[in-house]
Amino acid sequence: MNIHEYQGKNLFRDAGLPVLAGVHCTSVEQALSAYDKLNSKVVAVKSQIHAGGRGKGTLYNPVNGDEVMQGGVKIAFSREDVENYSTNILGNNLVTKQTGASGKIVNNLYIESGCAIEHEYYLAILVDREEKMPLIMASTEGGMDIEEVAESNPEAIHKVHVDVNSGVTVEQATNLAHSLGLEGNASNSFVEMLQGLFTLFVEKDCSMVEINPLVRTEDDTMILLDAKVGFDENALFRHPDIVELRDLSEEESTEIRAKEAGLSYVKLDGNIGCLVNGAGLAMATMDVIKLYGGEPANFLDVGGGANEEQVKTAFSIILEDPNVKGILVNIFGGIMRCDIIARGVISATQALGLEDPLVVRLVGTNYEEGRAILAASDLNIHTAETLAEGAEKIVSLIGGDE
Repeated sequence: MNIHEYQGKNLFRDAGLPVLAGVHCTSVEQALSAYDKLNSKVVAVKSQIHAGGRGKGTLYNPVNGDEVMQGGVKIAFSREDVENYSTNILGNNLVTKQTGASGKIVNNLYIESGCAIEHEYYLAILVDREEKMPLIMASTEGGMDIEEVAESNPEAIHKVHVDVNSGVTVEQATNLAHSLGLEGNASNSFVEMLQGLFTLFVEKDCSMVEINPLVRTEDDTMILLDAKVGFDENALFRHPDIVELRDLSEEESTEIRAKEAGLSYVKLDGNIGCLVNGAGLAMATMDVIKLYGGEPANFLDVGGGANEEQVKTAFSIILEDPNVKGILVNIFGGIMRCDIIARGVISATQALGLEDPLVVRLVGTNYEEGRAILAASDLNIHTAETLAEGAEKIVSLIGGDE
């Protein structure tokens, strides 16, 4: 789960971390009021979406597609600038490298006080799954995409693994500060800031905290000028305060519906819908579809105990994707009975008026009954005995082998 920058800044502020004064706004009038309240001649007018690269993005009119303005983060030197930038940002579609071509509508702004920046740095705390411990990444090349830095100047990225139980030691933080060329008050400020940020990372069950840029001011103070924060969804039950920060307008509506129905769904870019039970089997199903020349349109795991209604919901979610040209159902019956799945498939096909090719592979508990139920129906359902056969058949039916 991700949150907006202004929400991350509030978490940082509550944790005693160094951030600038700022105000969350949803209208031009609020933005102007924020400018007056901040009493700072220079302010940043920041679009708030769940994607990086906002400053280098492009804003488009969502109605006619015309370009409105370059950049979703603007520096304003007057009240008039704030009004102009806020008007051009709010309600328009911001396209960045991370949003894809579809972009995201900007409904929130953050007006933040300016500061005298001496240098910009990059800082992130992530979970290194291979090492099974948190990883701190830092670079003197702040303000740039870290991917660009990794490609053009990899030696500029410094990495430190941290024991989650002991936290960041003074020695680790000091060594990292020196790697960034920080000395004196700047180094002390960095060490204190990094230890506090790591504590928040652990206490809030974060999956990622990225600061780009982290800045050193002219008086050698380190300021968190950005806040990209993500959380481990499996730990949200411990953080009802974080759950309240969720902005559903930033998430796929189908993924929200799936979660409410107890399904695991992730939209992809292909044209073959997948309905599978078990995450591992779902991954294998997508791999085999690609092996036979197809492209999966989604990851969808109905779990081990899905009922007919959940199967129907799963079908409706898959069919909401206009790119879907066919569906492959791959069920290995363990706790889940194949006859229940078969009835759910028929019910969904009839209720939704499914016309796209449908291939069903059932193996396991009551698979013979399930296949018999499908065979007795007068619907255009194709069956398969193996995953390979099913994948090859659905790719062929949608013309993927042509």
